[in-house]
Amino acid sequence: MKTNNRNLKTMSINTIKAQKENNKAQSHSNKPVTKISYWQFLLIAFVLVGCAPKNAYQEFVSEVYQTSQAGDNLKLISSDKSETTSSELKNVSIEVLPNEEFQKYYGFGASFTESSAWNLATIPVDTRKDVLTKLFSPTEGAGFTLTRTHINSSDYSNNHYTYVEEGDEDLSTFSVHEDMKGFSGEENDQVRGIELVEPSYDIIPMILEASSIPGADFKIIASPWSPPSWMKTGETAEMTNGSLRPEYYGIWAKYISKYVSAYKEQGITLWGITPQNEPLHAHNAQWDSNGFTPEQGRDFLRDHLGPQLVKDGHLNLNDLESGLRVLIYDHNKSTMNDYVAKTYEDPEASKYAWGTAFHWYTNSELKANNYYAKELTELQNNWPNKGMIHTESSIDIDANDPIGQYWRASTDYAGTFVPFETYTYDIITDLNHGTQGYIEWCSILSNQGQPNPYNNYNSAPVLINPVTDEVIYTPLYYLLSHFSKFIRPDARRIGLKGKEIEGLIYTAAKNTDGSIAIVVFNKNDEALQLSLSLETNTFTTKIAPRAIQTIHLHSKQG
Repeated sequence: MKTNNRNLKTMSINTIKAQKENNKAQSHSNKPVTKISYWQFLLIAFVLVGCAPKNAYQEFVSEVYQTSQAGDNLKLISSDKSETTSSELKNVSIEVLPNEEFQKYYGFGASFTESSAWNLATIPVDTRKDVLTKLFSPTEGAGFTLTRTHINSSDYSNNHYTYVEEGDEDLSTFSVHEDMKGFSGEENDQVRGIELVEPSYDIIPMILEASSIPGADFKIIASPWSPPSWMKTGETAEMTNGSLRPEYYGIWAKYISKYVSAYKEQGITLWGITPQNEPLHAHNAQWDSNGFTPEQGRDFLRDHLGPQLVKDGHLNLNDLESGLRVLIYDHNKSTMNDYVAKTYEDPEASKYAWGTAFHWYTNSELKANNYYAKELTELQNNWPNKGMIHTESSIDIDANDPIGQYWRASTDYAGTFVPFETYTYDIITDLNHGTQGYIEWCSILSNQGQPNPYNNYNSAPVLINPVTDEVIYTPLYYLLSHFSKFIRPDARRIGLKGKEIEGLIYTAAKNTDGSIAIVVFNKNDEALQLSLSLETNTFTTKIAPRAIQTIHLHSKQG
């Protein structure tokens, strides 16, 4: 046990003084005086000082995991307290501030779509279970904890579908059978002729199987892409563009609430919903969509959806954390503040809204706009009591180079960007500006980015060749794992202090078990040395060029 001589000396002097006063007082009474020697005082003081609480992080060790352009995939590169320092590398000193706490995290992950379920239906059962284990197991895989799915069909369904028969205003035919009936193999040209190992597989079986993975613990947000066409006006194609007719607001609210109830009956309790996916798509979408102006979104929530969810027991106005959460907007973060203001400024509408959901598109504009950090700060400052969740991101697939495309320049409909860099900067910027969770779009697609009947082919964390059964884990899978595996639900972001270095970005979180995860991305072409100070400890590691690291600090027993 270490002692502080200065404190010990002070304690000893004070103790002796106190004893002298005590002896003086005792001399005026009939009680016997117990004398304690100087050396006894010294021994007591030594024991008291020596038993003072130790540094909470004194026994912490580090594990460093790295994913890099050179080929590391969540590779454990160090498990020591510190590496040997190198004078040849530029050193970056970062102070970890575990007592400086910010927002709580709900999780990280990717989405359940019909396309994902179809791909799983094409591979052997053992392979399918291995894929789900690698997605949802916190020990054997990425440990995804926050996910999303679609209400009715989406841009990653095999065709258009709803849960009621056309014209059924009473919703008497409502059923989520479409999400559990399986596949015929004749849904569209992309799936025709491909053998299905388990034709009965579908979204609901996929979610239930994922939840059965040992240790799996994930939340689901559900979003509608479009109401049935017969409820809409101004469509350009079936369930595409246009908007919900006002006379159907009440019926559509009941429809969504019935969906929540129906999923619960299947053993799936939804964590949250958004009233509409990408509500600004009223005229320019190529897939299932529905336009809601800010005023229409406010009115729908305030006058119809919110009261319906309360009536059906899904939403608790006294505690929005205890029931289903309603996240408004669910579109690009570049324009989110103007949209959400209409709802949040209306007390009767705002009381139903737990928070804001947003997307990252367009990918190529993110870097030029500093990943919309200003907009994130504005959202957090204006509405500090509302949650913030990133609910969708994706990139177009390069089927000829599905791994390499993440590390080089790629294009979307708006321009050019480097996917791995863009994803990492987007996630860390979001987290450092108040965001509480991050969800990628489809968790699983084919090696061609299919099935998708709209010629809009995306990549995903997991790609499956439905003919050969080959499974590819893309760099996106490992990138998301750097967050989901080490920053667990209810963790809190903590402070970091260091000099700004061009091409280096980082964030940190403290888990409920006391462990700390620091995620660092080096987009430079040179390696860097990182010196992380945590109270009296220093942890040193080398981060490769164009690499992301998670430095996991925990007790030796953890």
